[in-house]
Amino acid sequence: MVDMTLCKKLAQAVGAGESPLVPKIFEALVNDDEAKVMLLATPPATAEELAEKSGLSRDAIMTMMDSLFHRGLIFKATKGGEKKFYRVKSIPQMHDSTSLTPGISRHVLDLWKDYMEKEWPAYGQVIMDFLPGSIMRVVPVNESVEPQSQILAYDDVVKIIEDAKTLSVTNCSCRVISGNCKKPLEVCMQVDRAAEYNIERGTGRALSKSEAVEILKKCREEGLVHVVDNRQTVGHVICNCCNDCCLNWAIMKGPKKWVAPSRFEAFVHADLCSGCETCVDRCFFDALSMKDDLTVVDPEKCLGCGACTVVCPTEALKLKEVRPSDFVPI
Repeated sequence: MVDMTLCKKLAQAVGAGESPLVPKIFEALVNDDEAKVMLLATPPATAEELAEKSGLSRDAIMTMMDSLFHRGLIFKATKGGEKKFYRVKSIPQMHDSTSLTPGISRHVLDLWKDYMEKEWPAYGQVIMDFLPGSIMRVVPVNESVEPQSQILAYDDVVKIIEDAKTLSVTNCSCRVISGNCKKPLEVCMQVDRAAEYNIERGTGRALSKSEAVEILKKCREEGLVHVVDNRQTVGHVICNCCNDCCLNWAIMKGPKKWVAPSRFEAFVHADLCSGCETCVDRCFFDALSMKDDLTVVDPEKCLGCGACTVVCPTEALKLKEVRPSDFVPI
């Protein structure tokens, strides 16, 4: 049995000190020695430093670091040729990294599922209240956008892929944890450093740019929403989110706080709209409705994802530029 005092300290270290479930997740993932060393691995430390602090040999530390790295609990940093190790920092990071560990037990995934249903909304609200801006933001594919709009590189998910040095794809951690989502699973893409991390861990496979674009096309057909980090240089992930089990939508209060909208908004060419209502069923955010047999857009709810434009048989729906490009990243 793992010492629960250590597990509670680890839960506190990732910002979940009051959680009854996160200590149980740690209990299922680590032993006592691993828990003790993880608590020592902040700030980032070399194997020699961790050996000195823990009383374990350097070889034992290196073996442990390799194992914890592949379980998504330890990360690596190399600066000036010196390799240092640091423990997982937050619940969102731990959610994504541990759930994709090859061979992870259903027991651990079910603990995560309970956490997402019972505790994540309150934890996410704390993060939203603390941070000045949104963590993620919606990004459309520019073929959905009116031609006169200014398309910046970080506004177009295809351009992000074209500019990437390294790409990988993993299963969606939210759908892995859910276990019963019917949307495509292997669609969460990583860019550059994040891609290198997942390829090294074995949780993701390398992608060519053409393969990545094909995945985007499949996601668009399935009505998934492209979401990236809220910053102008993307070096992390391109999520393709569903509307039932996705972490990004679970805690949103009027969905523009956790995930920022794109710079665009759906626009209806009334003379082309046939009133078929296909787009209304497609929208995650209840931003579309019918009035006098025509589609109407609620600008307060629209995130500018463009999912509705894909299914419009008459091309009556497009995205128009409505927000400034100088968004405030975290």
